[in-house]
Amino acid sequence: MKLSRHLVLACLVPFSALTAQEAAEEKPKAELNEYQQAFLNLPEKERADFLKAFGEAQRLFSQKRIFDTIDKLTEAEKIFADSPELHNLLGACQVEFRAFDKAMVHFKRADELQPNEPTILFNIGELHFVTKNWKACEETFTRVLDMVKDEPRQLALSRLVEFKLLLTKLKLGKEDEVASMAEKYDFLDDSPYPYYAEAALHYHAGRELEAEAAIARAARIFQNPAILAPWQDTMIEYGFIKSLFGGLEEGEGE
Repeated sequence: MKLSRHLVLACLVPFSALTAQEAAEEKPKAELNEYQQAFLNLPEKERADFLKAFGEAQRLFSQKRIFDTIDKLTEAEKIFADSPELHNLLGACQVEFRAFDKAMVHFKRADELQPNEPTILFNIGELHFVTKNWKACEETFTRVLDMVKDEPRQLALSRLVEFKLLLTKLKLGKEDEVASMAEKYDFLDDSPYPYYAEAALHYHAGRELEAEAAIARAARIFQNPAILAPWQDTMIEYGFIKSLFGGLEEGEGE
């Protein structure tokens, strides 16, 4: 399988937790995380300088100016190194370079600072997925799904995680579980899940035309490319659909 750098990032969910300053306005100091309390202990100017540098890094990253992003994050890190948002974005930058080992170091550091944050765990699971570390992928995505499955605002993330988990179990040979998961949602579901689950089973069985037909139905119903992009990218990452870009070879990371 070939993997493009931007295809990985399409599925990496940016960490969107409150900054320490915003969090302090919403809950008592006793309820703040350790890193948030540490941030509040900084002088006001240092807090402002950090937020300015980090905000600029986010802007640069959105423009795919990765080296400039890292420069700004380095500037922010000199002020306050224990920010999960900072490490999550540094990890995303390393993904752009396909330096997955370095990315994992930053994502795991973010997880240490903000334990059990589903978006950070999703990023960790996504790295396991694209590097074909299937057992770790199953464990991580199962944890994420348990966190988000009952949250209406997390429906899109929940369905995508469940689909990636379906594919992971397929790779692990758990076909009974896969069959059950594929039938879990019908075509009235507010996500592309049933179409892509059907397509995955067809691809797995060598029925390529039927798989393409299922994906075409999803495209007719969900006409916003932004909705379909992470699902299509997942199929490319997995190897069911060929990528136009270079990347990982089949078997790497297994």
